[in-house]
Amino acid sequence: MSTEVGAPTDAMADSAGQDSAEALDDPIVFEQRLRLRAARELRRERMRRTGRQVVVLAVFICLLAVAYSLYKQVGTAIDDAQSDWPVIGSILPGSDDLKMPPVLDIVSGIFAEPRGTNEAFWSIVGKEAAFTLREAAVGFAIGVIVGLSIAVVLTTSQRLERALVPHVIASQTIPLIAIAPIIVIWGRKSFDFLPFEWQDWMSVSIIATYLTFFPVTINGLRGLQSPRVENLELMDSYAARWGQTLWRLRLPASLPYLFAAFKIAATASVVGAIVGEISAGVKGGLGRRVLLEAQRYTTGPERLYVAVLGAAALGIFVFAVISSIEYALVGRKGRETVT
Repeated sequence: MSTEVGAPTDAMADSAGQDSAEALDDPIVFEQRLRLRAARELRRERMRRTGRQVVVLAVFICLLAVAYSLYKQVGTAIDDAQSDWPVIGSILPGSDDLKMPPVLDIVSGIFAEPRGTNEAFWSIVGKEAAFTLREAAVGFAIGVIVGLSIAVVLTTSQRLERALVPHVIASQTIPLIAIAPIIVIWGRKSFDFLPFEWQDWMSVSIIATYLTFFPVTINGLRGLQSPRVENLELMDSYAARWGQTLWRLRLPASLPYLFAAFKIAATASVVGAIVGEISAGVKGGLGRRVLLEAQRYTTGPERLYVAVLGAAALGIFVFAVISSIEYALVGRKGRETVT
């Protein structure tokens, strides 16, 4: 009786195995399975990579806090023995609670409610970071368009490249803190003809653009010139127009170089936005917050530290966003090509 029941089961198993073997013999099914397996491995690799980055960042923050606390202890000892260690005291500055508030005070300052407000300080800094992020994002977008356009134009002529690249480099030697008030005042006085009211944060975005376009131009030029000669000759043999060569060969080949520039440009746009807010007195962003807390430093030094940490976190955030987009579009192979 048991043999009769087991026979159909074995037959079904044999049939399923035969179907599976036939499916593996089908190249389309086999390719689909390989793609699914590769996609699963890619997801696992991304999760492992993200986990490693989070762990490394957490360890770095902990080590930084430990180093800060140790230096504070050394500085306190120097303050207590200035007469015994005059030479060391002149080299290493002291570190009382006003100069270097304790780590726990800085952490508690993140969640404290400043006087006159009913909102945690981290929430205030977060809103101001979002304001600065808008300025930086607009400046980054304009800088990418301007920088990539200049790189494309310079690719068309070596004479033009030799003539203009030194001027592009020289543009970055102008102190940003000097031109920021000029750009803001110029924006207030020169754009009355626009159908909308020109606001100060738009001028700050122009300041961010000033720092953004340079790395995009230089790396973009290098990337657009990176295709091999035989690849360019192949496109010529196809009678491809210049625009087709640019779109189908030069731009794809330049992606690893461009994303390296985008990472620098994204963090530079944050720096430009903060410096622009401080220099021009633009309200609403992290730059204004840093300036206000510096003026109120004696009443709450930990708040200045929190504002600076907020600016650092914003820079890390934009860098992580660009890195994620790079991983999705270029992948590991593209990054290894550059390195």
